[in-house]
Amino acid sequence: MRQLLPTAPDDITMEALDLIYANDARPRPATRPWILSNMIVSTDGATAIGGRSGQLGGPADWRAFHALRAVADVIMVGAGTARAEHYGPPKVTEEQQARRVARGQAPVPRIALITGRLDLDLGSALFVDSPVRPLVFTGTRPSADQLAAASEVADVIIAGTDNVDLVAATVALHDLGVNIVLSEGGPTLNGHLAEADLFDEKCVTIAPLLVGGSAPRSVHDADLAHPLDLRLDRVIEDGGMLLLRYVRAN
Repeated sequence: MRQLLPTAPDDITMEALDLIYANDARPRPATRPWILSNMIVSTDGATAIGGRSGQLGGPADWRAFHALRAVADVIMVGAGTARAEHYGPPKVTEEQQARRVARGQAPVPRIALITGRLDLDLGSALFVDSPVRPLVFTGTRPSADQLAAASEVADVIIAGTDNVDLVAATVALHDLGVNIVLSEGGPTLNGHLAEADLFDEKCVTIAPLLVGGSAPRSVHDADLAHPLDLRLDRVIEDGGMLLLRYVRAN
């Protein structure tokens, strides 16, 4: 594994990724948390093979995935992605937990599910086995019974009407003292974040695969008034796989 940017080519270990991502500057904006996304894509931009992203990955991407989770206070994910990828409680090593506590964070990040319809499997491991109650952001469409059932296993926050208002959701997270939010998508959620101008950082792994198909891009179906200007901050290469970090240019 080699870091190609910002320094001269330099061999690094898998274990070093934890500290590399943890030491990145992420200043919280005034009214919301710092928001970053992490996705893996093929060389032709596909975000999944057969509906799942895992087949694109490898050891370096998997390590970066967990390193970024260990940085975040909250991991945001759309309900559809949580179902497709069989989400469970976040896994954070004892060493990562110790570093989190030393930074003033909770030992384990919280999952925040985004769902307009509240169509969740409340008996899944994500809810019943999590060491910390997940957050659920929804709108006004769910019934009182749905809200009551979800509130048994999660902290439910109404943000928006038919769909979740992501600006309101991020303000609510700010009010809860959240500094860093990691969006793991899916692509539609990332598109909504981009439309709301809520991105500060984009981490993307490019797998050395060409897969074809009709999988969406990592930021999908976003109607942007203008492209978001990003600055390439880091490039790490491992076996042809590229780990890229971009930050907002302005």
